[in-house]
Amino acid sequence: MPRLWIAFVPYSAVSLVHVGALAADAEAVAGPTKLLLMPLLAVAVVWGAWGSRWTRTHTLLVAAIALSWLGDGVGAFFPWAPTVPMMLLWFGLAHLCYIWLFWRVLAVRRLPVWAAAYAVWWMALLAVLWPHLGSLLIPVALYGLVLGATAAGAARCHPVIAWGGVFFLASDTILAFRLFLPDAMPDWTSPLVMLTYCLGQGLIAAGVLLAARARAASREAAGTEVLS
Repeated sequence: MPRLWIAFVPYSAVSLVHVGALAADAEAVAGPTKLLLMPLLAVAVVWGAWGSRWTRTHTLLVAAIALSWLGDGVGAFFPWAPTVPMMLLWFGLAHLCYIWLFWRVLAVRRLPVWAAAYAVWWMALLAVLWPHLGSLLIPVALYGLVLGATAAGAARCHPVIAWGGVFFLASDTILAFRLFLPDAMPDWTSPLVMLTYCLGQGLIAAGVLLAARARAASREAAGTEVLS
């Protein structure tokens, strides 16, 4: 278990530097550190999984992180493409990986009643942003459904994953208002977007590793019982 948490130290440190750089308006630091976040998170996953069997769960998690990295670096990787649609594309694909993980692989309970709040969130978000979305109405609505499905699926999993889903949802909600209602959002919401994003991604990754270990231990225990 200590190895798991040590694995997240580099990611956590760079996350703090990145959020601090945004708060200080230090773009020269904020830009490069943003592109380091997901690679360091992937390293944390590989490190945290070291010594155990690599499974489809780990592959889906790393795929989601890699796709998120492409979403983070849209401006740097795809300067010729419109920013928001490309972000929706890459993060949408990342969320599809998370949805598969949470709904088909790692779920340990039924969907809790409180998860209905995510449906309310989606309707409220669209109601507020509708007049400002223009041609992006359908892509944003679809992305909102995918994001809500991720958060709801996370609620069926390990509590650490569930909290990760909450913070990821919060991050994208704040970002949506910054993109489409910029005049209503104060400057401090820029570092808040990344603070909640880093927390969300980090908690999801840690929770998936914990859940994968628990599943492996359960299978080993079941195999021991059969043999005995």
